[in-house]
Amino acid sequence: MTDLLVLYRAEFKTTIAGQFQYRGALVIWLMGLVLQPVIYLSVWSSVARSQGGAIDGFTADDFAAYYLVALVVSQATFTWIMWEMEYWIRQGSLSPLLVRPVHPIHRHIANNLTFKLLTMAVVIPVVVVLSMVFQPNFAISAWTAIAFLPALALAMALRFAVEWTIASVAFWVTRVSAINQLYFVVFLFLSGFAAPLDLLPAPVRILAELLPFYRMLGFPVELLLGRLSVNQALLGFVAQISWLVIAVVLLNVTWARGVRQYSAVGA
Repeated sequence: MTDLLVLYRAEFKTTIAGQFQYRGALVIWLMGLVLQPVIYLSVWSSVARSQGGAIDGFTADDFAAYYLVALVVSQATFTWIMWEMEYWIRQGSLSPLLVRPVHPIHRHIANNLTFKLLTMAVVIPVVVVLSMVFQPNFAISAWTAIAFLPALALAMALRFAVEWTIASVAFWVTRVSAINQLYFVVFLFLSGFAAPLDLLPAPVRILAELLPFYRMLGFPVELLLGRLSVNQALLGFVAQISWLVIAVVLLNVTWARGVRQYSAVGA
């Protein structure tokens, strides 16, 4: 445990230094991160106003609240391992990581958390400014605020484990860009990011609730905003934990088998 703390501290310092060296790239990344939910917010708010003020119980102010919270949740849960793993394997960069005394996953966890802490210092003020512009309806109570914290933590862990598992496909497929794009299209619609689940057709909504994607984003957002009952919240936590256990098992299996047949391809 002491060695891991030393590792995380070192990775924290390295990531901070690296990000400040690439300030332009950091700004571009943040712009893309902010623009996507703001575009959805603007579109759905306009549609709500054109339909008499609401769509299936969502007013323009409700859409504003939903997507501003979704902006924070998306920032807290995203990973880039599905692109980085392909590079590690194709370029042979994974080899020196495998000879270290700790699992490479710790390096990525440390980098990911550090980057999120750094960028969240910008995202939160942006959300505050956008709240002044769009006047969201934040229907947040004490119990939803408290329940949101473990829901967000589980969403972060679940998305990390799922995407690390999918990234491990790169051990068998040299180019995985198509797989990554397919995954993110599915995630976009079934997580509740492109549209809240209540606006989706019933079969799609049922499918989204059964699969893990909604538990990575839509569930903590709707929980915080008070759109779920206590029973729905409890079922959501059970689903998050169940999918997390499955994802961790699959992660360990795919990683172990992938490493056994790994050979560096090189540039």
